[in-house]
Amino acid sequence: MSGRTELPSGLVTFVFTDIEGSTRLARMLGDDYGSVLGAHRRILRAALSDFGGVELFTEGDSFFVAFHDAGAALAACVEAQRRLSAHEWPGRDGQPRVRMGMHTGWAKPVGGEYASIEVHRAARVASAAHGGQVLCSGATALAVLTAGVPVPFGPAFPLPALARARASASAAAPSIGATVASKTGTSDRRTAACLAGVDLLDLGPHRLRGFDDDERLFQAIAAGLDRDFPRPRTPGAAQHNLPAPLTSFIGRRAELAELTTLLSGNRIVTIAGPGGAGKTRLSYALAEQMLTAYPQGIWTVDAVSAATGLAPALAAAMGLRTEPGRPVLDTVLEECAGRRMLLLLQTCEVAPAACAGLVRRLLAACPGVDVLITGREPLGVHGEVVWRLPPMSPADLFTLLSERATAARGGRPASADDGAELARVAAGLEGSPLAAELAAVRLRLLSAGQLAARLDDPIAALDPLTAGIGDTDDRHDSLTASMAWSYRTLSGRAAGLLRRLAVFAGAVDLSTVEWCGPDALGALSELSEKSLIEVVPGPRYRMSEQVRAYATRQLATAGDEHAARDRHVAWSLHAVERVTVDTDGQPRTVSLTELTPYVAEWRAALRWAATHGSVRAGLRLAGALDPWWREHSGAREGRDLLYRLYRRLDGRVGESEVAAAYLVHAGLADDRDERARFLDRAESIARDVDNPTLLIHAQSARRTTLLEERRYGEAEQLCREVSARAEQAGVPESALPAVVTLAELLWRRDAVDDAAELLGGARQWEAGRPEDRGRRTVDWLLGMVALRRRDLVAAHDHLVVALRSRLRHGYRGAAADAVAAIAVRCALGGDPATAAVLFGGAEAARGARRTDVFGRFWSEQQLALRSALGDATFDAAYADGVGLGFDRIVAMALAVEHPDLEDGAARLAQTLG
Repeated sequence: MSGRTELPSGLVTFVFTDIEGSTRLARMLGDDYGSVLGAHRRILRAALSDFGGVELFTEGDSFFVAFHDAGAALAACVEAQRRLSAHEWPGRDGQPRVRMGMHTGWAKPVGGEYASIEVHRAARVASAAHGGQVLCSGATALAVLTAGVPVPFGPAFPLPALARARASASAAAPSIGATVASKTGTSDRRTAACLAGVDLLDLGPHRLRGFDDDERLFQAIAAGLDRDFPRPRTPGAAQHNLPAPLTSFIGRRAELAELTTLLSGNRIVTIAGPGGAGKTRLSYALAEQMLTAYPQGIWTVDAVSAATGLAPALAAAMGLRTEPGRPVLDTVLEECAGRRMLLLLQTCEVAPAACAGLVRRLLAACPGVDVLITGREPLGVHGEVVWRLPPMSPADLFTLLSERATAARGGRPASADDGAELARVAAGLEGSPLAAELAAVRLRLLSAGQLAARLDDPIAALDPLTAGIGDTDDRHDSLTASMAWSYRTLSGRAAGLLRRLAVFAGAVDLSTVEWCGPDALGALSELSEKSLIEVVPGPRYRMSEQVRAYATRQLATAGDEHAARDRHVAWSLHAVERVTVDTDGQPRTVSLTELTPYVAEWRAALRWAATHGSVRAGLRLAGALDPWWREHSGAREGRDLLYRLYRRLDGRVGESEVAAAYLVHAGLADDRDERARFLDRAESIARDVDNPTLLIHAQSARRTTLLEERRYGEAEQLCREVSARAEQAGVPESALPAVVTLAELLWRRDAVDDAAELLGGARQWEAGRPEDRGRRTVDWLLGMVALRRRDLVAAHDHLVVALRSRLRHGYRGAAADAVAAIAVRCALGGDPATAAVLFGGAEAARGARRTDVFGRFWSEQQLALRSALGDATFDAAYADGVGLGFDRIVAMALAVEHPDLEDGAARLAQTLG
């Protein structure tokens, strides 16, 4: 193999290698296995020979090789693994994973072989390795850099650091390769070069099969070698009773890191979270990660299954025998005293007093024992650090759901078309691993799209997730069972608050909680402690959709739903008043930015009012939601809810309130006949009750149909007539929408002076109408008039004012109109590149072509820009605008210099010239 015929004698390093899972690999590859095995032999034989290895025998997929030098043996194994990784194998699954182990000891060959216990120890080290891993004994680690002088080991054993410690006056730590070269001379430079940058990771003491003493094992860490492996395959090396995982552990890397730090600095840490959040699985993953930190054992006990008591359950887990006449807890404490151990105590909420008592005794009597607790609420022991388990990240939950769904479908992965629907399902599970496991079971019967549709229903959200997994305890058999487990532990006041909070659509603040009843703060604290309510920044108090669905069912069962939802409607009306009316009783400017936090609540309250609650309250909520529906494409929802309210109309609702609702409905209608029908009804009621403002609004709204049909002359005539009637009735400001439309039509046919005069008088009316103030439509139109006149200073001033106001009040579509107008201002000001970018951003926001009145103008301006810039340049700039995103486009529009500054700069340049 190496050209040497003599076997090494004295301090010899023995290396064993074999292929992990060779039988499985041979069965999978069939006739191709012979070529794979042959290539494996050639690669290993060459690498081991290159570093002076003497081959004793090769049998099947195994090698037994002896080396004069431990450093050369380590270098040979590292190089062999690198060459194996670089070789082209028949597919990823066809690559042989070779495990390697070595040990150094005194041996003398007799009759061409070794009869030494050190050979057996080397074989056991190799059998502890995993495929792709290189393990060595502590003796080999010492032999690489020392002459056998005893050296204390730490938790990590980088050989360069050891060399630094052993060198009495070394300015810098040598690498393994440098150390080997200094010991063996220049003839082994290949070994030194291979070992440059190689370290050894201390895996701790392990009991090798057939040996009574522990052997400290080290893993070679080097570029080109895998680093992460399971614990070495050594029987009895790790003392624990952690269950073997049946499925892969996914995600939670940040959580594991944070918990590792906490447990390293605290003796008792509690992982608290709701049922199904993954507390137990996370605790097992953490415990497996920290096995080497607790050399005397990690023991887990579940309070649910500890039928004979916690202390006997812990004793049984540790393999302790009870002693006659002695409490079992004393036996446990004696065993644990002086040992470095971790107790993993699960589900402590079922027996909090017993768990707290056991923990106190252990912590007091056993200074080397730490405790990790899982539960839905803290244990309340002095020194306890409570760590709340956050929901699983969306990406990790999607990965978990995908993997479990593939397993549930018999190994068949989801199709590409199902990917988006599967992501919808994952998003609806709110970070709950248990929900993902249950959803995967349902995916045996349902498509991802069907399951996603069922999860979208907030009331029925639990229905698809009630199927049991089959091999879990009752608590984790379904989300319903998990919720019921927690609900049964609540006091009456906390259960009542949970039910009343279930009618709210989102997170609530403290004043809203107190709205739900007396002594709400104490009940809220209990719900938070039991992980049924999450405290989020604000602070606000959030309930997951799964908890909400369960609490809603309990609300109906208790017979309190009608009262709780009516109270929610009353709260919603109170919120409407708070948002739309100032403290002095004056109407406030309608701002979608301020409405948005309440929209979900108002929609939920309106749905109840439309079917069971107050019709008058429902009509009021519909009016409040009207501007939000218009801006966010909610017209269909609005009309549907209004139809439901109409069917329940009674004499308690005033005619003017109904007419106002008809006007809202007409504004949301896409169908012209439907719009005309509700405008007729509103106008008829307005005449009957002699309400001129309602009448003007109804007549003015008819202009929309005329504009859609491009009957511009008739629209202009209607706007003039409505404006005149409003003036005669003494309510001129009520005709503002008609006046604005008239100005737009005048602008369209280039009557800009008439438009400007009309808008000048309309500014005061707009300021007096809170529903219109935020849009600053008059300023925007004055800016458009200025553009027609090529008055860039006036155009800039008006358009920036309009844009800022529209952004501040949440009118995104109207803001896009303003950005498009500023694009024209840039084009007229000699900056066509910026204009093209702004047009792209405005068009992407779908604001610049919302009406036919201005559509032709935008098209003409873009055509002029295309001619000035050329097709390629215009298209590139336009695409940049589309890709920037609207927020950045708005910032760019607001950053356009004022024309006065531009003119000033030009005048300054002329003066200097």
